[in-house]
Amino acid sequence: MAHEIINALDEKKAENILLLDIQEIASFTDYFIICTGSSDRMLGALANDIEKKARKELRIKTKARGITGSGWITIDLGDIVVHFFSPEQREFYQLEELWSEGKSLVRMP
Repeated sequence: MAHEIINALDEKKAENILLLDIQEIASFTDYFIICTGSSDRMLGALANDIEKKARKELRIKTKARGITGSGWITIDLGDIVVHFFSPEQREFYQLEELWSEGKSLVRMP
């Protein structure tokens, strides 16, 4: 499922996509997918696309959380939490550093 999401994000031109395995250090999810969008409009479009994919193809009822203009949107898919960041918010929150004990499984520019 994570690879399907990553492929969809890549097709939609998300940037700096990271799949982080946090199974050993977190109890609430197994993986984070973190990506960057170049604008608020793009963040909304990326989140909307993954939300639709989750409902239609993966049969997971979910809803994006966050306000597009805030620069950070999340979608909780149970075993995977997808984070959509603006470049500024990704730099500010530095989730990769916060969860640095996790294993980086996929990193795409």
